Amino acid sequence: MKTIRILWTDDEIDLLRPHIIFLEQKGYEVATSTNGSDAIDLVRANHFDIIFLDENMPGLTGLQTLTEIKTLEPNVPVVMITKSEEEDIMDQAIGSKIADYLIKPVNPKQILLSIKKNVDQHELVTRKTTSAYQSEFGKIGMLLNERLGHEEWKEVYRKLVFWELELSESKDSTMDEVLKMQKSEANNNFARYIKVNYLDWFRKDQEDRPLLSPDLFRKKVFPLLDKNEKVFVLVVDNLRYDQYRVLSKVVNQYFVTEEEELYYSILPTATMYARNAIFAGLMPSEIARIYPNYWEDDDNEGHKNVHEKELLQTQMSRLGRTEKLYFEKVSSLKSVKKSQETLTNILQNDLSVMVFNFVDMISHARTEMEVMKELASDEKAYRSLTLSWFNHSFLLELIKNLAENNIKVVVTTDHGTVRVNNALKVIGDRETVTNLRYKLGRNLNYNPKEVFEITQPEKAFLPGRNVSSRFIFACNDDFLAYPNNFNYYVQYYRDTFQHGGVSMEEMIVPIITLSPKG
Repeated sequence: MKTIRILWTDDEIDLLRPHIIFLEQKGYEVATSTNGSDAIDLVRANHFDIIFLDENMPGLTGLQTLTEIKTLEPNVPVVMITKSEEEDIMDQAIGSKIADYLIKPVNPKQILLSIKKNVDQHELVTRKTTSAYQSEFGKIGMLLNERLGHEEWKEVYRKLVFWELELSESKDSTMDEVLKMQKSEANNNFARYIKVNYLDWFRKDQEDRPLLSPDLFRKKVFPLLDKNEKVFVLVVDNLRYDQYRVLSKVVNQYFVTEEEELYYSILPTATMYARNAIFAGLMPSEIARIYPNYWEDDDNEGHKNVHEKELLQTQMSRLGRTEKLYFEKVSSLKSVKKSQETLTNILQNDLSVMVFNFVDMISHARTEMEVMKELASDEKAYRSLTLSWFNHSFLLELIKNLAENNIKVVVTTDHGTVRVNNALKVIGDRETVTNLRYKLGRNLNYNPKEVFEITQPEKAFLPGRNVSSRFIFACNDDFLAYPNNFNYYVQYYRDTFQHGGVSMEEMIVPIITLSPKG
């Protein structure tokens, strides 16, 4: 283990000799100086992991020395030690980004605690997190061997996302690989569960079915309106649960989480099907039958979701809802002026809905642009990129304004996305859809053991193009490729984020109800 190097600067350093001996016995290497100038020279010539700095010294004061040290080593934690408890000195020190503040006389345990908090913390957190996950690993493994229902699968996914986020903050890459293997095992079991149970969810006598895409407004949004609350619904395309958990750290500065729920996106986990079902409150085949003008052909890439507002209006009309509706889609950056116009519209309506396509755009850009692949090289980087976008988007400013104006917020998505690696060969005719995670066609040639097949689309409330049409869905991290130019497409699409198929990441997605703080 690397030895921690400490610089302790105090004009009465001789009186602190017992403290220094205590630290050296603990395995730390301690350098000392008696004034600010010498401390700056030592920092210029050496690297230290933490610096203890007396505030009240002759010559350069502690605050003056701190400024110089931060210029040389801005990331090294500096702990200020002083006899004074005056508030303005504390404010100046804290404003200069000190790591800690101790009042004399200090005892060795205070010093040790400050070192552990500021230097050893990451190592301690890694050790604790690794140990905790090792214990949890066996419990999750036992769960995966049980016969799980849809609620239990949500809990398994919650646990896996929790540990994925915890381990992403540690330094132990070995545990990352173990978690990756456990997620893969879980997704394989989840695919088997979906193959056996998915169609049963749509039987007329089925009472024990999960919350699904068509249920969201009826069960989660309209009840809020019944309480005479103004409601803002934010639908972020392609937002996975782990991504929301990262964004929630920012959102919860302004909102309290009233309910954090997971629901199941319908298949295909693709925009045309899942998002239209959310707004219509109907399954895709029902939309195609009742509102044929609002259901576009699947091959028409540019018109898949052009009628979302109209579909939501039909759902409200069927349920006798008369609230004033504001609906907006956002697929590009907005100016502050434009965001103010949006806020005005939200305040003037009972129900406001905004669809954001930016996360979906990140996913597609990562497939097509090498620089985006580097920026989102793995799951952690993908989450980080999503958070960076959110922190610099007009959406965050809107979130703040909604909190100030006491607007209830519901955040959700239509489906998630999964990183694919394993290519499966599929043969289809020219009319077969091009999505990598599912295929719809009548002349499909594939290995039925490798996919989830729905040979009678009507049983899943999916519109088929003709009598012999069928759907097939890739599971876990598989993707579907044609034999023509197979190696090229495998190379191009491997390690990209795709959606449309069967995985926990795509199907088990968040719907969060938020109340403004205060």
